[in-house]
Amino acid sequence: MKPASTSPDPVTLDVTGMTCAACASRIERKLNKLDGVVASVNYATEQARIELPSTEVDRLGVDDLIATIEATGYGAHLPSDDVETPDRLAYLRRRLVIATVLGVPVLVLSMIPAVQFDGWQWVALALATPVATWAAWPFHRAMALNLRHGQATMDTLISVGVGAAYVWSLWALLFTSAGEIGMSMSMSLDVRSDEGGQHHIYLEVASTIVAFILAGRYFEASAKRRAGDALRALLDLGAKDVAILDDSGIERRVPIEQLGVGDRFVVRPGEQIATDGRVIEGASAIDRSLVTGESMPVEVGVGDDVIGATINADGRLVIEALRVGAETQLAQMAQMVEAAQSGKAPVQRLADRVAAVFVPIVIGLALLTLVAWLLITGDTERSFSAAVAVLIIACPCALGLATPTALLVGTGRGAQLGIVIRGPEILENTRQVDTIVLDKTGTVTTGTMTLAAVRPFGDLSDDDVLRIAGALESASEHPIARAVTAAADAAGPTVPVVDFRNLPGLGVRGTLDGVVYEVGRPSTKMDDDGERGQDGPGRTIVELRALHDAAEPTVLGHLVVTDSVKPTSAAAIRHFRQLGLEPVLLTGDNAATARSVAAEVDIDQIHAEVLPADKVDVVTELQRAGKVVAMVGDGVNDSAALVAADLGISMGSGTSAAIEASDITLVRDDLMAAVDAIALSRRTLATIKTNLFWAFSYNVVAIPLAMSGRLSPAIAGAAMAFSSVFVVSNSLRLKRFRATPTI
Repeated sequence: MKPASTSPDPVTLDVTGMTCAACASRIERKLNKLDGVVASVNYATEQARIELPSTEVDRLGVDDLIATIEATGYGAHLPSDDVETPDRLAYLRRRLVIATVLGVPVLVLSMIPAVQFDGWQWVALALATPVATWAAWPFHRAMALNLRHGQATMDTLISVGVGAAYVWSLWALLFTSAGEIGMSMSMSLDVRSDEGGQHHIYLEVASTIVAFILAGRYFEASAKRRAGDALRALLDLGAKDVAILDDSGIERRVPIEQLGVGDRFVVRPGEQIATDGRVIEGASAIDRSLVTGESMPVEVGVGDDVIGATINADGRLVIEALRVGAETQLAQMAQMVEAAQSGKAPVQRLADRVAAVFVPIVIGLALLTLVAWLLITGDTERSFSAAVAVLIIACPCALGLATPTALLVGTGRGAQLGIVIRGPEILENTRQVDTIVLDKTGTVTTGTMTLAAVRPFGDLSDDDVLRIAGALESASEHPIARAVTAAADAAGPTVPVVDFRNLPGLGVRGTLDGVVYEVGRPSTKMDDDGERGQDGPGRTIVELRALHDAAEPTVLGHLVVTDSVKPTSAAAIRHFRQLGLEPVLLTGDNAATARSVAAEVDIDQIHAEVLPADKVDVVTELQRAGKVVAMVGDGVNDSAALVAADLGISMGSGTSAAIEASDITLVRDDLMAAVDAIALSRRTLATIKTNLFWAFSYNVVAIPLAMSGRLSPAIAGAAMAFSSVFVVSNSLRLKRFRATPTI
């Protein structure tokens, strides 16, 4: 069973001033010290997601949460607040340009003796000073802010490294032979020096480190922005205005905010459907690719539901608005994607624990390196250079970016394909799943049943049976009920039903004109060839009965409904097996219908005539047998099984109860979307693990190398910047994930 969240309405805050994963960890620890608070701070999305227990909602408000973050040294505000935040890219770009323009000449002068004119070191000092001070100011400011709170972050490492290199160089120029006119110097890849004495200066370190790290953060910020493009595109899909139709039939175009539930609006060919609604006039083909990822248009007519932000391809439609604003499917998709992106996958916990203690450990290692080199060699320059290299190379920025950037890109790409992953922990579940349980109606089959025949008994006519059955079924959401109701509506008005009861897995019961009726499974036992409730492949019988006190029910007639397997279901089953999943068909229908459908899509394991409560039993029985179970369903009767499963997947065409109970929602009404959901989740998890492997490996290899004196501080700065860019770039490869072909 999946645990319930602490609060149904978490608070999301935009956090400003974070410069590394350690910043996010510190804010998170501070928030989690508040009574009952469960907070997750994401460096990649620059957001804090905070859950409050119901007992603390009145005591702790948003202002208290913001004050806690500000007391930690950062800024915070609600996403809806009109707060101007600086453009991080522009901020970094200005400093990067200055660091590059001034730093490159310093590097050239320091590396190449042939260009070292008399007094070159003083020119290098003049060029390096703005870089080490103004360009590096974000690092110095962050270090000072953190020290006030008794904390150390990755910025501390950078600031100390740059400051030490600059102060050492200034001291050497002023008080040693390094400042003499005619001094020359060369730079090697390691920290060993051939000159001896104390005339070596490190201005190239103070400038190039700043340039490299600013470049890394600039490209990191740019990549993070591109990583969130999918979600921003999703949020921007909605229409900005709408043509409302008033009672007199006159159209007036108004901003989308003025559209309310129940309003009628017009959508012409090529226009965007403004909100979720139901077609009340006209017919057309709808292009849903922007929302669901489906490439083929879907034909709609009167009575069909449509999704906001989809495109009307050809006919004129009049639509009644059913949901607006935050209640629309598009808005709910965006909310779930944002929630997933702001959370943390279990695989990130180790990285968070490492980041929390890493900086103090690195500072300790740098001091140890300095002391050890001094004791072993007595060479102050080499000792100092090795210690600075340790500080610079050890910055675990890549470690902090490994998980959130992959999660950002993966969930965003999923949204584009009509796959909404509810939380980051779902990624781990998809990797472990080995069995996938599939509800039949509406999942494997179309679920769009039609009434094929009415077979009255006794003196009743077809219309009599249809009128009574239609009245009862009108209060049910089951696909069979919808088929009967649609046919009854077409035949004429029905009598209102009273005392309606839904009999899960059996049918419905209600009273009409003082008589109690039931519509459901046939009560008579038919032959063992499966004719009980089944009339050939894809044809199902439901029975209309009249109930009398102290008497056997009277069978009044049978209604035959038809359903068909979705065109892509068989291909989806093949792909499930390729992913290592064993498919199981689960249905409340009779065994013959189940066998017919299973044979068509090549499923061996079947559980038929299963009541809703028994669906949970099937899932738990598989779990007790050692299986890790995913459940795919779309109806209210699937909700409990979706919760009980290790991974719940709901079809977007299903009920809100099923969607709320699931871990993954498929906006595409296509079982291939479940294949894509599992494949994308596994690809995202694999990317996260690859990122973490390289981030850990980088530090494991680089720190000893720097401590051994085989890595100069300038090269260390370049390597550290590259590691962050590599991790983010690797995550961006998820944007190229493509839907699985049905062939």
